[in-house]
Amino acid sequence: MNKLPGYDARTSTIDRVLRDRGQQWGDKTFLNWLPTGTTMSYRQLDELTLRVGSGLAAAGVKVGSHVGVLMENCPEQLLAILGPARCGFVSVPLNAAAKGQLLAYFLNHADCTALIVEEALLSRFLEASDMLPRVHHVFVVRPDRGEPKQTPSLIDSVGEHVMHEFEGLLDAPALLPDDAPAFNDLAMLLFTSGTTGPSKAIIYTHAHFIYWGSDVAFHHEYTPHDIAYVFLPLFHGNALLGSTMGSLMAGSSIALTHRFSVSKFWEHIRSSGATVFNGVGAVTNFLWKQAPSPSDLDHQVRRCHLAPVPGFAKGFEERFGMTIMSAFGLTDYCLGAAYNTKSRRDKLGSCGLPRAGIDLRVVDENDFDMAPGEPGEIVMRNNNPWGASLGYYKQPEATAASRRNLWFHTGDRGSIDADGYIWYTDRIKDAIRRRGENISAFEVEEVIRTYPAVSDVAVYPVHAETSEDEVAVTITLKPGESANFSFESLIKYCSHNLAYFMVPRYVQVAEEMPMTLSQKIEKYKLRREAESDLSALWDRERAGITIAR
Repeated sequence: MNKLPGYDARTSTIDRVLRDRGQQWGDKTFLNWLPTGTTMSYRQLDELTLRVGSGLAAAGVKVGSHVGVLMENCPEQLLAILGPARCGFVSVPLNAAAKGQLLAYFLNHADCTALIVEEALLSRFLEASDMLPRVHHVFVVRPDRGEPKQTPSLIDSVGEHVMHEFEGLLDAPALLPDDAPAFNDLAMLLFTSGTTGPSKAIIYTHAHFIYWGSDVAFHHEYTPHDIAYVFLPLFHGNALLGSTMGSLMAGSSIALTHRFSVSKFWEHIRSSGATVFNGVGAVTNFLWKQAPSPSDLDHQVRRCHLAPVPGFAKGFEERFGMTIMSAFGLTDYCLGAAYNTKSRRDKLGSCGLPRAGIDLRVVDENDFDMAPGEPGEIVMRNNNPWGASLGYYKQPEATAASRRNLWFHTGDRGSIDADGYIWYTDRIKDAIRRRGENISAFEVEEVIRTYPAVSDVAVYPVHAETSEDEVAVTITLKPGESANFSFESLIKYCSHNLAYFMVPRYVQVAEEMPMTLSQKIEKYKLRREAESDLSALWDRERAGITIAR
């Protein structure tokens, strides 16, 4: 298949799709907010997103501006992501755990001049506001999470930052600008996890954003009868581009909750009537490790998308009565392969076959093809017009490097078998995978390096109690700092400047680092030594330190 069926880049703008879906599906429920039972129809989604976009212009935000969105899952978050792009603004979803230096980097690198932030996270912006001189307009959201409400606080402007109530945007007239965005206009900047350096902002056009939804709807077999349970964060591609946009393009519904909860998972599945969900490694493990119950089959889910596919996949399918699907792809470029209900069941565990209009190869370090079954780097090319991202914002060299020899280099290792199925092996990039979050070792190192007592630092993954990684760090101290250093102080510093999931669990103080001849730290030696005896490292969990979200 040379192209994705039903996808036409020339008609793919966020505004047109939302208008068309609003007219086609009308009062059909698009979103069910599980904490309160509040619903939003396709028609309401169309109207409210347009009000948010036109309201930004009415509030004085210049059309074309980049608008950061710092929120956790809620209906308003989706409006804040989709709404600006309808009226010529650029949405920039941010990891809700970002704070301090990391939050400042995200907003400054993306050239954000406005921010939509939920009230519970406003303090993070205020603490970093001195580093954010270009963020002029701040819109504060008070989402209803089904919990006792606090008395609304009075929000005054802070310095150069003009504070607004998000509710004011929803009262604005639903008006399109004179020049509605075109399919090839910039719609969104979505940050990577920063696997080879600082997080990059991926450039999404309107057409590419819609392409993701169309691609997921087709290859993951979404229908108007489906209800997708969404518990992963909407600032990540999995929930936003996969579950949500896939549902939108198929005429399906989503059942949205705040975040993943083991105790509420099946309750939400049953009460919402969900038929499909997306899960990551940690979620899969948590569900599998629960004691088997006669109610394991008491639900309507028939398909689940798991990445990676666990070794107990067949047992998972039998126990929970559902078919596992999987995929390979990167938010940096596009999805490349799909394993769905039509795939060969003896290939369960693979990423499936190349998607419509996608060429996939496995190559060596010089981009020459590997033989079937031999591991190498997975590279791909999208032949659907405007079906891939335009690269990395303000980083032309990184963009060019990722597309060496006209193929996108994923940085992931895998193989293609004799039947054409893609098998993922591991990541080539310097990344840590912890409980569904990709963590940049580089970003953690950059923060720890600014800690006054630290001379050098190396961050790397270690396997602990779970099947996924925990963050470990080895540091050397500056001369004379041994007496002043404390593990607790370092962790507190990290907690102030990093997302909670990035804060190291294990810390080791070394006299010197193992180095290559080119003076690069040999992290594999540090990891090997650490995993041989984790009890020799300081462990914040053993010390009783809990990191708040």
